[in-house]
Amino acid sequence: MDFSTLIGLIGGAACIVMSILTSGGSIGNMIDIPSVFMTIGGSFAAIMISAPLKKSLGIFKIMGRCFRVPDFGEKNIVVNMQALSEKARREGILALEDGLDDLEDPFMKMGLRLVVDGTDGNIIRSVMENELNQCEARHMEWISIMNGWAGYAPGFGMMGTVLGLIGMLQNLEDKSSLGPNMAVALITTLYGSMLANWIIGPMASKLLLHNQTEIRSKEMVIEGVLAIQAGENPRIMAQKLLTYLDPVTRKAIEADVLKD
Repeated sequence: MDFSTLIGLIGGAACIVMSILTSGGSIGNMIDIPSVFMTIGGSFAAIMISAPLKKSLGIFKIMGRCFRVPDFGEKNIVVNMQALSEKARREGILALEDGLDDLEDPFMKMGLRLVVDGTDGNIIRSVMENELNQCEARHMEWISIMNGWAGYAPGFGMMGTVLGLIGMLQNLEDKSSLGPNMAVALITTLYGSMLANWIIGPMASKLLLHNQTEIRSKEMVIEGVLAIQAGENPRIMAQKLLTYLDPVTRKAIEADVLKD
C-alpha cells in the first residue's frame, strides 16, 4: 500500500473541510449533485470521446496503481547480474541457459536468451531498447489519458458555472435568490478544480514517477546483459549498475556487491 497516496487524499479532504468550516460555511452547502454530474460525468464523457472504450473504462484500474508501491527489484538486478556474469566467465556463455527458466524478470530472460543464442551485441541492444521504448509508450498513453481528464475537468466546471449563471439571470426578479444561486453556480467550478488538482493530476504525476523508475530498472538490465555478452569484468559491470541506484540504496548493497 502506498500510504502517501492515501494520506494525500485524506489530508486534502481534511484541509478542504477545515477551510469550509473555519470560513463560516457548512459542508451541506458545498454539496451539489448536479455539479457532480457536470464535472465528473461530463469530463469522463470527454475522455470516452478522446480515447477508445477499453482505455476509458480501464483508467480506473490504472488509477488503482497509485495505491501500490511498485518494486522493480533494482537491488536484485545488480546482484543477479553480477552472479550471472561470474558464472559466464567461469563456465562460458552457454552455461547461462540452465538458469534462464528460473528468472522471474521476462525482460532479463529475453536479453540473456539472445546472449546465449550468440546474437550480436548491437542487435541485442536494438531489440531490448525497442522493447523498453514500447513499454514506455504504453505507460505514456495511460498518463496522457489521465492528464486529459485533469484538463477537461476545470472546463466542465466552468461550463456548469455558466449554466448556473444563465439560470440565475433568467430569474433576476427574485433578488433574494441571487446570492444562493450564485454560490451554487460557483460550486461547479470548485468541483472541477478539485478533481483536476487534488485527484487526477497528482495521480498522473505519480504514474509518471512509476514509469521513470521502471524504465531505469530496464536500462540497468540492458547494461548488464550487454556487459555479459561483451565478457566484461563482473566487478566493473556491478559498478556500472550501481550508478543507477540512489545513494542510500547504493550504499546498502555496495559493500556486498563489490567485496573482494
